[in-house]
Amino acid sequence: MITGKQRSRLRGMANALEPIFQIGKGGIGENLAEQVSLALEARELVKISVLDTADISAREAGDILAKRLGAEVVQSIGRKFVLYRKSKENQRIVLD
Repeated sequence: MITGKQRSRLRGMANALEPIFQIGKGGIGENLAEQVSLALEARELVKISVLDTADISAREAGDILAKRLGAEVVQSIGRKFVLYRKSKENQRIVLD
């Protein structure tokens, strides 16, 4: 679990990120979850957008993926959300 201070720092870092995944009407499939997991391992911080055609909100999608992948939802604004998960192999972000 990350603290409020750590979440705030991660939010600042996420501002510069572009979404690298989109969730559409197909929802969150096994393939998408696997790709997001790989991206989290490589980057630790990932921004994802939810298209208007999707049946779920960004908050719901973030919660589902976070639970499935053992990640944390850093923030959810509009149709975008940010996930964080500490990398096992190549940790880049050091949280105090």
